[in-house]
Amino acid sequence: MIAIMNYGIGNLGSVKNALDFLGFDAKITSDPNEILSADKVILPGVGAFSIAMDTFKSYGFVEVVDKLMEKNTPILGICVGMQMLFQESEEYGIHKGLGLLQGRIIKFNQKVDNITYKIPQMGWNQIHVVKENPLLYGLDLKDVYFVHSYHLSNPNLDDVIAYTEYAGTTYGSAVRKGNLYGCQFHPEKSGEVGLQILKNFCTL
Repeated sequence: MIAIMNYGIGNLGSVKNALDFLGFDAKITSDPNEILSADKVILPGVGAFSIAMDTFKSYGFVEVVDKLMEKNTPILGICVGMQMLFQESEEYGIHKGLGLLQGRIIKFNQKVDNITYKIPQMGWNQIHVVKENPLLYGLDLKDVYFVHSYHLSNPNLDDVIAYTEYAGTTYGSAVRKGNLYGCQFHPEKSGEVGLQILKNFCTL
């Protein structure tokens, strides 16, 4: 069973629909026992980092993730769900993340070299896969769908498996360390490429 962690924030229905379409047994759940017994776990997220983290903590999910790490259960963070895996975010102040991966979440510069960029980045952009990995296998230079104003900075470069360019910045848009995977983009909104990414994760 694939558990989609429900802490009231994220594109839960869209992720579930994508997994249903692919034929996987998926469940949206807030039950720690169901999450801990799952074969794979997806951590979605939308909106502000601080609100997502506060809500996540209120569900007791920090301890659940610690136990998933001990069990080496594959976890996929999506959008803010990926950002939460890192040390901190500067969105509306400095807020601590789960600290499972090295890095900070910072805001895009709106103006670079006299060019004004739309913030948030909203729409299709390319991923450049830089490391062989099971999540993005065969998907180098494919377009996926993004909606975000903040991006990863100062990561451990060994953890970054794909980069994307926007607003004069090249940033890590997908990561992997051990059983942890993360996508800044939304695979559930990224058409056939996104479905392939979800399939790759669910068949790890």
